[in-house]
Amino acid sequence: MKTLVKTFAAAALIAVSTFAMAAEGPGSKSAKANVNLSTADFALDHYVAVTTEGESAGIEQLFAEDFNQKIQASNAQSNSRSAVIKSLKKQKGEKLNCTVNTDIIEESADYMVAKVTLKFEDFTKTDLVTLVREGNNWKVSKSINSYK
Repeated sequence: MKTLVKTFAAAALIAVSTFAMAAEGPGSKSAKANVNLSTADFALDHYVAVTTEGESAGIEQLFAEDFNQKIQASNAQSNSRSAVIKSLKKQKGEKLNCTVNTDIIEESADYMVAKVTLKFEDFTKTDLVTLVREGNNWKVSKSINSYK
């Protein structure tokens, strides 16, 4: 009788854990994964991975609450944090066919400005990225894009 009770208890535990994992859904762990953003360099590297390699882990963690993106073109555009995150999530797993070069323009204990150049076959995208320290993590607070 004790064996029968233990067997049912084990079966119930397995069933509950299986349903709990299924409820999370596929890919939900990667979207909620914490990424090490303890230094400006880590945050910049992650930003490049998110924007050019389709990395999706820690997207919400990467961008500051007041993040905005400006695109300098014939008709200037401005994008909010939520619009940029939504767009980047749609690009999950897509790698851009370009060469990437990053240059640190200015750096202090609490902020960094970097120039990220993406050279495609027919054009070049330049992204001026501002990162700020918020507590123990670094976040992207502004991005200004231009195209040549």
